Amino acid sequence: MKFDIITIFPKILDSYFNESILKRAQKNKKVKIITHDLRKCSKDKHKNTDDSPYGGGPGMIMMIQPLYNCLKKIRRKKNSRVIMLDPAGKQFDQKTALRYSKLDQLIFICGRYEGIDERISNYVDEKISIGPYVLSGGELGAAVITEAVARLIPGVLGSKDSLQYETFSGEKSDIVEYPQYTRPESFKDMNVPKILLSGNHKEIDKWRKNKKK
Repeated sequence: MKFDIITIFPKILDSYFNESILKRAQKNKKVKIITHDLRKCSKDKHKNTDDSPYGGGPGMIMMIQPLYNCLKKIRRKKNSRVIMLDPAGKQFDQKTALRYSKLDQLIFICGRYEGIDERISNYVDEKISIGPYVLSGGELGAAVITEAVARLIPGVLGSKDSLQYETFSGEKSDIVEYPQYTRPESFKDMNVPKILLSGNHKEIDKWRKNKKK
């Protein structure tokens, strides 16, 4: 699967995308993550991507022309969607991640400043928020969605069971997984539940099902 991220800070996510699961997924060619420098798509001689808002008001607004140019430049796959990160958009969840994992490509528009020229909406499939709060830009949201979607792609995680038993997965996507323990068996008078030490897998499975929230 291909992830294309449009941003004025193309290196801002490099360290995250080049570690752990996403690094392995790219190395194994399960996913491809490309950041696009929006400034390179600006026709302005100073490579500006923003301007003052019509009608007045605080801050600067991202211009439509560079964004349009960048979207036009990105090679689209047949099964793709353009996502604009927007605090007022639909809140991202695991069901959305699962839906996106069936695609061949996600293209993210990461806003900055006071917002984006509203006319960009004509070229966007969905507006998505990662939570009811405001960040300085959409890059972190793009990273969150990229990881949530990538780990659902077959072969990205080491074990198929990792997806089956984790939080927000399975038939009921609101289920939170059961409590987990590891060594030491006792720590500051807090002990691992005896059932987990019993070796009785049938009873352990029953205990885990009862402990799910």
